[in-house]
Amino acid sequence: MTRESRIKSYRDLLVWQKGMAMAKQVYCTTRSFPDDERFGLIGQMRRAAVSIPSNIAEGQARQGERSLFSSSPTPSALWLNSTPN
Repeated sequence: MTRESRIKSYRDLLVWQKGMAMAKQVYCTTRSFPDDERFGLIGQMRRAAVSIPSNIAEGQARQGERSLFSSSPTPSALWLNSTPN
């Protein structure tokens, strides 16, 4: 059984899981930022972190599983795949 045949959803993708973990870490880290950054740097960092797993999920919904595996990986996907757990 190949890896692609076991993937039923974007949630099964390692890059999506790492993206979600990174987004959670960004939310936890930005809690300690000063309140005056709430609508500046905090918001920007949180939106950027959430956009990675969101784009992966949206891409699968729009294109389907076949297109998800045939497309070239994005730089963020390459970075997430290369980081240690």
